Amino acid sequence: MVTSVLLVDDHPIVRAGLRAVIEARGFRVVGEASTGEDALVMASELRPDVVLCDLRLGEGMDGVDTTAALRRTANAPAVVILTTFDHDAQIIRAIEAGAAGYLLKDVDNDAIVAAIGDAAAGAMVLTPGGDARVIAALRAPRVQLTGREREVLLLVDEGAANKEIAARLFISESTVKTHVVHLLEKLGVVSRAAAASEARRLGLI
Repeated sequence: MVTSVLLVDDHPIVRAGLRAVIEARGFRVVGEASTGEDALVMASELRPDVVLCDLRLGEGMDGVDTTAALRRTANAPAVVILTTFDHDAQIIRAIEAGAAGYLLKDVDNDAIVAAIGDAAAGAMVLTPGGDARVIAALRAPRVQLTGREREVLLLVDEGAANKEIAARLFISESTVKTHVVHLLEKLGVVSRAAAASEARRLGLI
């Protein structure tokens, strides 16, 4: 039976390129989605064997959130994350969400096709060198943020002041200050700019 694939990427030109490569190797692309939300609907209707999903999908669900949601469905497809973001924390997030693979977009076409085949067969595929890095990252202490702390951190990264953050999240300014203090402590930094920078390095935002 031919392996069926659903493509999820917010750039049409990327989807077109992937479709050409995948179909040339004998797989069947059953659909394309530009958002995680659309991917969930299409996966339910089309029942693909593998979902090839970008990590960053613009507004709404990212690739990891989409992976987690897909893996909770009946007849869950294997999900391979394909992205330009080479962060250990993101690799760990993807795996914990249930991804069968994580590849960087600079891999060659053969690697992408092989990953789809391996994922469909139940194997895990990681970007070259990713297996050793995943093991090391799993052994290392990890920063754990609450949902609210992550919301505050995202707004800090945008350059929002405490007053603006409080208004946008419908919480008090003193509560925002408390969250910022906790963020600085958890990230081991002393400034808001450093917190945003460290969070990006760790793949937290």
